[in-house]
Amino acid sequence: MLISEIVAEENDFVALRRQLHSRPELGYEEHETSDLVARLLGDWGYTVHRGLGGTGVVGTLTAGTGTRRIGIRADMDALPILEETGLAYASAVPGKMHACGHDGHTVMLLAAARHLARSRSFDGTIHLIFQPAEEGLAGARRMMDEGLFRLFPCDAVFAVHNWPNRPVGDFLFRPGVLMSAADNVTITIEGKGGHGAHPEMAVDPIVAGASTVMALQTIVSRNIDPQEPAVITVGAFQSGQASNVIPGAATLRLSVRSFAEAVHDQLQDRITAVARLQAESYGCTATVDYRRIYPALVNTPEETAFAHALAVELVGADRARIVARSTPGSEDFAFMLQEKPGCYFLLGAGDGPMLHHARFDFNDAILTRGASFWVHLAERYLAKAA
Repeated sequence: MLISEIVAEENDFVALRRQLHSRPELGYEEHETSDLVARLLGDWGYTVHRGLGGTGVVGTLTAGTGTRRIGIRADMDALPILEETGLAYASAVPGKMHACGHDGHTVMLLAAARHLARSRSFDGTIHLIFQPAEEGLAGARRMMDEGLFRLFPCDAVFAVHNWPNRPVGDFLFRPGVLMSAADNVTITIEGKGGHGAHPEMAVDPIVAGASTVMALQTIVSRNIDPQEPAVITVGAFQSGQASNVIPGAATLRLSVRSFAEAVHDQLQDRITAVARLQAESYGCTATVDYRRIYPALVNTPEETAFAHALAVELVGADRARIVARSTPGSEDFAFMLQEKPGCYFLLGAGDGPMLHHARFDFNDAILTRGASFWVHLAERYLAKAA
């Protein structure tokens, strides 16, 4: 499965990955990263387009006379997390780090890009999509809104994510829903401030907020079909600054996950109703800002079967599996899959801290595996007709 030419250059790509790791950039700020990606692609003979999504880069390469077109996407952005790995190549930018492995995703695709440019053992067109702002800022949606698939038509699109705590090099696929929709909700509860010694003269938004937190937990357990997964997490409760002052307002911030569209709608309706009615029962008012950030990620059956069959051929059925369960994580590649057929899959990265952890680091042992698979996938998808 491993391509010998890619393995021979492994040290170079590990060094490049660690360079990116030390210089993390947040969504829509990936200027250094996109400069590097564009320069390398240009050096290797790709036609390079810049500017979609602000810092996005698309490299295009055509060989032969085939008319099929494949898109392969890698995300480039980092997270606003203070790194705690202590690595020699740890983030040099305080408060920012590659805690999700996008540095590795970028370099895996670059390693594949270099080999594909040298070998040109395919018949058709490859569009390599280096996307900004996956982490909650919908860079995929912005690239599409600015003409991604109009400028670079694709018959199918593919992407991968490293997946900690699964055996190194295992390929995990799932046709249909693989990842959940993600919503962000802000509930603002307005009361009446006052002296902590005279609560009868105030309307306490903290009490209303506390009751709302508890009531929200009943939605999944009492309103949603128990066979339909859903998550409501109150991640922030902000109100007041002093023990003897009743504040005038409280703010709750929620993360909401779901897989089925009907459940998605039901959650929005119930969260909005619970927040408003709980607040009213304590004499307060509540406003709900409900934002649907990412839709559920839905892989198309044919493209998933194609990628899975190729992985089975390359690494064996015991290392390339169809998983039974979806994950409540979310991913903005879902937008691309709403418009194009394709497959998003997971690549086992071995034991270690989970994604978004301050001690996470991408496992360089999967760089050559991921890059080699991209080459095989592109060549097989764009194979010359018999």
